[in-house]
Amino acid sequence: MKVGSKEVFKAGSALAGGVARMGETCGALTGAIMGVCSLVGREKLEDREQYGKAMEEAQKVYNLFREEIGQTLCEKIHQTRYGKVYHLANPEEREAFHRDGGHSRTGCPEVCGVAARIAGEVILDLPKKAPKKKPGKTSARKPKRKTKTRR
Repeated sequence: MKVGSKEVFKAGSALAGGVARMGETCGALTGAIMGVCSLVGREKLEDREQYGKAMEEAQKVYNLFREEIGQTLCEKIHQTRYGKVYHLANPEEREAFHRDGGHSRTGCPEVCGVAARIAGEVILDLPKKAPKKKPGKTSARKPKRKTKTRR
């Protein structure tokens, strides 16, 4: 999957509401960590070194998010932002959440924006990968251009 692809967007659909509307870890935080780890995560289960690097970057995202938002659990973020907890799996409470401004500028969209900004900052701070050299080649020479001679 490519970053920004429809598949990535679809895969994150059920992160909302603290994972499937259950009020657990904020979906914006989870998505931010997934975005960062799509660049630094391991490709093979056995790759412990890359796993460690991914965990380090994920912890940066988590800690920065918690520092700025104050919480990482959806229900606790609701309590802080709205003064009450909405149980989003319940249709009536979900409707109340929307009616009470759950998707207003200072609600969940702002939390999502904070998570996205933090992910972007962490990504921009990632160490740059050195280009891989092909074995047996020491420098990249430009091929000589053939020139036509005029007679």
